[in-house]
Order: sequence, then C-alpha cells, then structure tokens
Amino acid sequence: MSEATGNFGLAGAPSLAQRVVDFLRMLGCAVAPPVVRVALALPFLRSGLTRWDAPFSLSAGTTFLFEEQFRLHVLGNAWPFPFPDQVAYLVASAEIVFPCLLLLGLATRLSGFALLCMTAVIQLVFPDGWVKFHLYWAALALSVMALGPGRLSVDALLWDGLMRARSTAHKGV
Repeated sequence: MSEATGNFGLAGAPSLAQRVVDFLRMLGCAVAPPVVRVALALPFLRSGLTRWDAPFSLSAGTTFLFEEQFRLHVLGNAWPFPFPDQVAYLVASAEIVFPCLLLLGLATRLSGFALLCMTAVIQLVFPDGWVKFHLYWAALALSVMALGPGRLSVDALLWDGLMRARSTAHKGV
C-alpha cells in the first residue's frame, strides 16, 4: 500500500478496493443531500399543513394550542408564549415556507438553520421529545447545513449560472 495515495496494488493503479470506496463516496455525495433535505422537510411540512383552515386563516386548533396549551419549559418553569397569536402565525408559516425551500433546494443552508432553531424551541415546549424526534430533526438540520443543497437543487443551478456569468464577465475584461 502506498502511504501517499492510500492505494493498494500496483504503483499508480488504484486497487479494486479503492475504486469501490471512491464510487461509494461519489454516490453518497450525490444522493445524500436531496435525501436529507426531503427527510427534514416532510415532518415540518406535514405539521404546517395541519395548522391552516384556508390560505392566511389559522385553524382554531392551532390558535388554541399556542394560547392555552403550549408552554416553554425553561429553568424549571412553564412559561406561556409571548404574543401567542402572532407566534402561531409565524410558526405555521415557517412550517410551510422552509420545508418548501428545502424540497426545491433553494436557500438550503438557511432553511436548515431555521428548522434547527424551530427544533430547539420545540424541545423547550416538549422536553420529553428529544430522543423520539428532536435529536433526529437536529441531526438532519445540521446535515443539511454541512452538506449543502447538492447538485439536484435550485441553489446549484443559481450558483452555476452565477459562476458562468462571472467567468464570462472576466473574459471580456
């Protein structure tokens, strides 16, 4: 084995094992970002869809939950949400907007961060949900932030277009 290249076998020729590892790495880099985006988007989108009776009209159940049921568990106390009607509207909107952005692969890292923040607040509302849900949602959000959108995304299309426009502008100078 060559220490410098990590290859086994003949000098300069990658071994079968190295080719398999390289293929698996390439496959993971291509498939993981969109799969992680979808896995994170779905639970939030499903929740967001239940919060509305009609466009721009929160369900009575959602309003009731934020006004009467949901509490922030901080420092041993259960505190009501400040401005519960406004918070309900923001949460219900965020549970639709950020998952849709993730599914498109647009503003991907920002959307992952937003859903990570929502997960942290949800943890304060449901402190016993860490192992069942919140740990996995946080791991997915962090993965989205670390991996980025991947090639199958609007972000990648925009970035490629920006790079082409930039390179064309530099050639003309």
